[in-house]
Amino acid sequence: MVNSTAAAMNGGVRAGLPLASLNHISIVCRSVEASLRFYTDVLGFVPIRRPGSFDFNGAWLFNYGIGIHLLQSEDPDSLPEKREINPKDNHISFQCESMMAVERRLKELGIPYVQRVVEEGGINVDQIFFHDPDGFMIEICNCDNLPVIPLAGDRAPVMGACKRAAAAAVVKQQQQQQSAVPVPPAPAPVTAAQCVPSSGNAAAIRVGEEAHISCA
Repeated sequence: MVNSTAAAMNGGVRAGLPLASLNHISIVCRSVEASLRFYTDVLGFVPIRRPGSFDFNGAWLFNYGIGIHLLQSEDPDSLPEKREINPKDNHISFQCESMMAVERRLKELGIPYVQRVVEEGGINVDQIFFHDPDGFMIEICNCDNLPVIPLAGDRAPVMGACKRAAAAAVVKQQQQQQSAVPVPPAPAPVTAAQCVPSSGNAAAIRVGEEAHISCA
């Protein structure tokens, strides 16, 4: 039976859960130590404190506004081995401003990767795919080149810096209008300055805050 609260209907429109943002993803590992080195040395994540009440091996990391939770597999030999890099496999994607720098670094580290280019309306999106130590797919892209266009309504494409955050605000406003909920004044436009990487070091990262960090 569908939960009446989660599936509330307002004006014929199904309301989603009252979510705020992506908090973390969890990855089951053959070796937490090997995965910890990969996510820190290759992707730039920072180890953070993990609840001491946990009675199983793992590690928590944070950067770019999201967390990575590594979990030690209870049966490492049972985990499937993935050798072929398939861009259509499950993956997590990171936005980056310098694809050349990413490619150069992967070559230095000897990490195999494949490249793809997506063309849409005269806009090219570059993609690089590679695996973590357990075969989980990682994508690095400049997907922000594409405008975020909600399928519902007649809103114009959201362009410019941090446009995905602005697009989320547009979608939320549309949902409120469809649900006959009074819409508060639109927030001030997001400026490029709000997307500039911090000049501080990794130790300055505060858990719970979103970070926009260039891979350049």
